[in-house]
Amino acid sequence: MRQRLQVTWGMWLLYRLLALPILINIINPSSPDIIGGIAWYGLWLLPAFIFTPVMLRGRSPYMLLIGSMLTLVYLGASGVVLFTRVYGSSFAEILVYTIDFGLLLLINTWLFLLLKRLPSMNNVVKQPRSR
Repeated sequence: MRQRLQVTWGMWLLYRLLALPILINIINPSSPDIIGGIAWYGLWLLPAFIFTPVMLRGRSPYMLLIGSMLTLVYLGASGVVLFTRVYGSSFAEILVYTIDFGLLLLINTWLFLLLKRLPSMNNVVKQPRSR
């Protein structure tokens, strides 16, 4: 699970940072600026870059839980963007955003499965009181 999460996380970061602005520049008739798109998504991905070491290690249940919440926010934002693009965009542009949504869905799936396999966070053994 950890290796799948690492690979998918890296693919999503590279796709979101580089491939998405380049593909949108090629597909969109207004040809938005590639450098501006990379800068915009770089700022947008700043929390994800901060959480990258946690995702690559994949050992701390608490941090992975926070990372899961972060990726759920990204998933929601990606879903909204995909939903708005369905109305009025070309099929190729919808496909570009669908790939982004799919990668985020995979990341959340791997995180969920990895969190289930990690040791319990509340596995505290209570000692009986001595009188």
